[in-house]
Amino acid sequence: MTAHQRSSAGGPVPGAADGLTVTTASLEEWEQVVAWAAVEDWNPGRQDAACFHPTDPAGFFVGRLDGRIVSAVSVVIYSPEYAFLGYYLVDPEHRERGLGLATWHAALPHAVGRTVGLDAVPAQQATYERSGFTASHRSVRWAGRPVKAAGPAEPLAGGEVVPVTADHVDAIAAYDRRCFPAERRDFLARWLSADGHTARAVIRDGGVAGYGVVRPARSGRRIGPLFADTAEDAEALLDALIAVLDPGEQVFVDVPETHETATALAEACGLSPSSHTVRMYNGPVLPVRSECTYAVTSLELG
Repeated sequence: MTAHQRSSAGGPVPGAADGLTVTTASLEEWEQVVAWAAVEDWNPGRQDAACFHPTDPAGFFVGRLDGRIVSAVSVVIYSPEYAFLGYYLVDPEHRERGLGLATWHAALPHAVGRTVGLDAVPAQQATYERSGFTASHRSVRWAGRPVKAAGPAEPLAGGEVVPVTADHVDAIAAYDRRCFPAERRDFLARWLSADGHTARAVIRDGGVAGYGVVRPARSGRRIGPLFADTAEDAEALLDALIAVLDPGEQVFVDVPETHETATALAEACGLSPSSHTVRMYNGPVLPVRSECTYAVTSLELG
């Protein structure tokens, strides 16, 4: 019998294992994929799936054998121009059978016509290059038990760090759009207020000059995003987010390696590099204010 899989649209496409079907996944089903990510030491945030899944419920794909989920990849559409790929995983019991690649081929057309971004683990970089992705830069995960950054001796010039409330969401979404390749207000409304998430913003002259979020993860907490107009603003936000940690609690921050000031800030907080990924794109790199990105939101979903 010819090996094949069946996509969520119902059409057979070449695959690697007889009986593999690829369909979209519910949020409940996706939690199994998040559990795999935890085993891989990706340390996903505890509310990440609940925040991201509604962004594009049709963009979360799983492969099944005899009804059991054995592979996964997310291809989340953010706009007509941009999508992000992540969670490319196969159940360890079913690896080396081509199931991941078959799932990939079924899922990637979901983002047709768009630039697709992803953060590749080094072992998969060559795989993505063969699929037309080009490396842009590395992101380094900084980890450890932080100390307060060497913040400015004087109050933040012309501004203040404040707790984020529902009244800030529209302004933060407008600010975020300058730092991220697509508008994502609805996602941010969930991300800023999810259970366990703490968000802070720099307000200056009545407007947002930066914001950051710290959230509980499987281990410790993760900070992301951290967007700010200036190094002083980023430092003040990072101090405010560190202040909510429990004594001795670890924190993890994913920093673009090309941003030297962000790297220096992570180091000044007592964090150490623990791993890295490679940001890649399969189309034009959409313009953003990369100088404002002191930490990305999530390596799995942008």
